[in-house]
Amino acid sequence: MLIDRRELIAGAIAVAATGDGAPAAANPVESLEIRSPNGRIRVALILPRLGEPFPCWSASLDGMPVLETSRLALILHDGKSLGPGARYLHHRMRAEVEHWRPPFGIAEIYDGMRNELEVAFEDPGRGMQFAIRLAAHDHGVAVRYVLLGAQRVRLGGEATHLRFPNGSRVWSSRDEGEYAVSAPEAIAPVPHPDLTASTDQGPLADLPLYVATPDGVAVSVCEADRLHYPRTMFRGAGTDTVVTHLMRFPGRATGYSGPGETHAAPVFAVDASFKTPWRVLLVSRSPVKLLEQAGLIQSLATPNRLGDVSWVRPGRAFRIRKPYTTERALACVEFAAKRRLEFVEFDAHWYGDGTDPSDATVPIAGLDMARIIAAAKASGIGMILYVDRVPAMRQLDAIVRTYRDWGVAGIKFGFVWEGRQEDVDFIYDLVERCGRHRLMVNLHDNLRPAGLERTLPNYIALEGVRGNEQFPTARHNVTLPFTRALAGPIDYTICYAHERNQTTNAHQLAMAVVYYNPLTFLYWYDEPDKYASDAAWPELRWFDECPTSWDETVALGGAIGEHVAVARRHGKRWFFGAMTNEAARTIELPLDFLGRGRWRATMFSDGARAAQPRETPVAISSRDVRPSDRLKLDLAASGGQAILFEPL
Repeated sequence: MLIDRRELIAGAIAVAATGDGAPAAANPVESLEIRSPNGRIRVALILPRLGEPFPCWSASLDGMPVLETSRLALILHDGKSLGPGARYLHHRMRAEVEHWRPPFGIAEIYDGMRNELEVAFEDPGRGMQFAIRLAAHDHGVAVRYVLLGAQRVRLGGEATHLRFPNGSRVWSSRDEGEYAVSAPEAIAPVPHPDLTASTDQGPLADLPLYVATPDGVAVSVCEADRLHYPRTMFRGAGTDTVVTHLMRFPGRATGYSGPGETHAAPVFAVDASFKTPWRVLLVSRSPVKLLEQAGLIQSLATPNRLGDVSWVRPGRAFRIRKPYTTERALACVEFAAKRRLEFVEFDAHWYGDGTDPSDATVPIAGLDMARIIAAAKASGIGMILYVDRVPAMRQLDAIVRTYRDWGVAGIKFGFVWEGRQEDVDFIYDLVERCGRHRLMVNLHDNLRPAGLERTLPNYIALEGVRGNEQFPTARHNVTLPFTRALAGPIDYTICYAHERNQTTNAHQLAMAVVYYNPLTFLYWYDEPDKYASDAAWPELRWFDECPTSWDETVALGGAIGEHVAVARRHGKRWFFGAMTNEAARTIELPLDFLGRGRWRATMFSDGARAAQPRETPVAISSRDVRPSDRLKLDLAASGGQAILFEPL
């Protein structure tokens, strides 16, 4: 198979270009093309030519345009572009044949098989050499730059353009703001009013972007393998076009500066032979099928650098909140054991107020941490401790040594900056050092995933979302599976049966399957006493059973902002979740994904309609089904349904 694919690549390029023997002084006129292994996706590199001095790229799926001819360039420290007028030197092609097993994920095996084309250029004005690398995967396309030579390079930005087919629509957001729908050139999502004062200004959007083309192709724009490089945002750049914007400021930094920190970093340096992050476009004829393709982000990332990570384990967590006492914490451990959860987490201020003088290795008075951790271990429950960013900057070595000695399972870091190169480097060092001490990491604040969980598999979860603790609308909840959730783990903090929820309880149950997060927090605002009566909460069996890492994912239906239905398998059991927006709807669920045999379906459905969605009870029923059956599911307004399928 490897030989066949390499022959396919060579044939595709030979048709489109003059070949490796073209002289550097005269660029080939025609483009170089690469195809996905299944041949459905094509991505082309158009060399600089008369009338268009920049290298450009384009992509199509089944002959339909996904990306029109779009410029490619890096911005040097002096503001000038690296790319215009570049002379072709040579190109090479390779087939990346890779299937790999993640320690946690949306599938047991990830498919990294892709065809790659790398074209080397020389900038005649500066004498600098660089390459553009394209990748064509069955699930999408990607591009990155490779700096060649022996000298460090100072950069001021990147100008990777994405020009979508005319009439395309883009869903975009910023920080924790709402999603906005616009033409590509008009992206200007409304930011959260309290979160953007200290970061990059202007009409900028965070990744991922969701794009719907006029031909019905769904596209998710993400980044992958972001190492030693600023985080990317996008801005409008002409008709149907967006362009990269590398962050010069950290996101949401107001009020959390450390000693001697400065904010602006418009220029940064990289070593010779440096590879920029991948700009990734997941593509599909069916929008909901993007949920099955999210593994491409991790597959494009640098493989595991930690070595043995068998100690990393996904699971569900319960938060221990203030006021902190040993007895209250022990009650939370007991609740977690009763509900078969894997972790408990001490939230902010268990060691102080998070300011500079706070020592994150010393619990507050009266909190017997050794006793609490020992009780948790006796029940098979791991301890996660919250640490603010400033103490982490000041005393990370002491923190990781102390926590490992205590037998802590992981750390949740809060108010973490991401944006500039130095922020990205800080996060890498933070996660890696924790990994060397066998500590899992969950990062919170204005972050976005880029596949680092493959490179450092102890990086098990991150926030970077307007989370469920803010009680968003049902429409927001069914927009996220097509946007932020596609890029990587999404720590959404499920708030079950809360008086401020805008959704039904069945909708909240379904989140545990619809959103992929290896470390899922349940019962976010709750105390154990709320669920003291088992008879009053029979539906909690769903959370008791639902895992957080999966052997298989099948997306079954949905439309962005409207509804979503997804099934995920863990071992021999299937877990299904469906959610709708403010419109009630009936969906038919084909059961052929079950394979064969007879199954017991336990259904957690919206019950009798109530005045408010949150007051809608959960109706529990069960029936035997076969893969040839179809289930009719009635979802209430802002409702949902969760189903557990067990083989008989």
